[in-house]
Amino acid sequence: MFIQTEPTPNPATLKFLPGREVMAAGTANFANVEAAANSPLAQRLFGVDGVTGVFLGYDFITVTKDDSQDWQELRPSVLGVIMESLTTGVPVIEGEAAASAHTASGDDSEIVLQIKDLLDTRIRPAVAQDGGDILFQGFEDGVVYLHMQGSCSGCPSSTATLKMGIENMLKHYIPEVREVRPA
Repeated sequence: MFIQTEPTPNPATLKFLPGREVMAAGTANFANVEAAANSPLAQRLFGVDGVTGVFLGYDFITVTKDDSQDWQELRPSVLGVIMESLTTGVPVIEGEAAASAHTASGDDSEIVLQIKDLLDTRIRPAVAQDGGDILFQGFEDGVVYLHMQGSCSGCPSSTATLKMGIENMLKHYIPEVREVRPA
């Protein structure tokens, strides 16, 4: 198994591409080992000294490190855990996987459905390219509330992504949107 690595806009996060499906549906974000109780892969990654976050996407894994660690030293250990876990059949997630972040609810207004559609078709794929995800949290009084995960969480350019990229696109297509804020 050959695992590629890619830098992300967040210098504390590296994207690992194992060349195969990681999550069949949804995504999973783990901010600490306790949150990773249902993910043997994430638990093993948290066992690597310096790992502070794990995000699982469809075909990638992003790992966040603390500032005291250097990727040159940390990368081989993370690669080893991912390779061993995926080749020996260690489950990525046990039990129910995460549901789609933007499943439509019967209570969604037409505007919310439009927002979710734009997020799913135009924004989430671009954010996934950088090793992250974006979750719809709500729409109230013209304000869209979004939560960024993976490499996008804590990224120095996440505010610019929200304001200049996502906000501009949503306002262009949906006149009722006045602003985008982090949730």
